[in-house]
Amino acid sequence: MDPNIPQRILKDLEGQFERALHHLSDHLRSIRTGRASPALVDSIKVEYYGTQTPLNQIAHISVPEPRQLLIKPFDVSALKEIDRAILKSDLGLTPQSDGKLLRLTMPPLSEEQRKKLSVKVKEFCEQTRVALRNLRRDANKHADQELKGHGLTEDMSKKLHDKIQDLLKQSEAKVDEILKKKTHEIMED
Repeated sequence: MDPNIPQRILKDLEGQFERALHHLSDHLRSIRTGRASPALVDSIKVEYYGTQTPLNQIAHISVPEPRQLLIKPFDVSALKEIDRAILKSDLGLTPQSDGKLLRLTMPPLSEEQRKKLSVKVKEFCEQTRVALRNLRRDANKHADQELKGHGLTEDMSKKLHDKIQDLLKQSEAKVDEILKKKTHEIMED
């Protein structure tokens, strides 16, 4: 019997849960709310000297007003390509250029748009819950294999299953918290 097996399984599962929650948070940052955020343009790639380059690597992005993003390229010659990339993106915003920088103004979201975005956020959160439950299932299978292979006693296995379930509940509570926070962000004006 190896007394370190339960700790290894739990530590591995904890890391996987954290990665899943981090992925959810990253994904939700790109969803537009009524306020401007540099995270909205994080996923935009710009054709820069023949290479697809993330926008935040070739331009300074700031929020001068709650509903406005200011994009100032480090190299002014990239302005047209940045403009083109933003227009191609699924943001649905048209940049205004003054020759040196771009302004993106966020129009207020309609009630219908807010509800659609809330549904989208709920779906992402549900997908994360499913992923967390799949990770729990895999950890429980691993614990069962260790029991069959005599790496764990029945008591150790039972305690491990309980701890795995506790970890899942904690992670699902974090998903609920993220969902509540993002939905509130979307619904407020």
